[in-house]
Amino acid sequence: MNTHSTYDLLRHLADSWGLVVMTGIFLGLCLWPFRPGTTPLNREVANSIFKDEDDV
Repeated sequence: MNTHSTYDLLRHLADSWGLVVMTGIFLGLCLWPFRPGTTPLNREVANSIFKDEDDV
């Protein structure tokens, strides 16, 4: 296998399967906060900025 064919092979893999892998990672990260069982944790994190606030 010469250098030119190695480059062509890697470019073909990056153009096809690389796009599929990056799309899968993107969708996984977008859906991560919505997985089952994380509602209490998400609410706790969302309200954490008000934790040290004094009621006046």
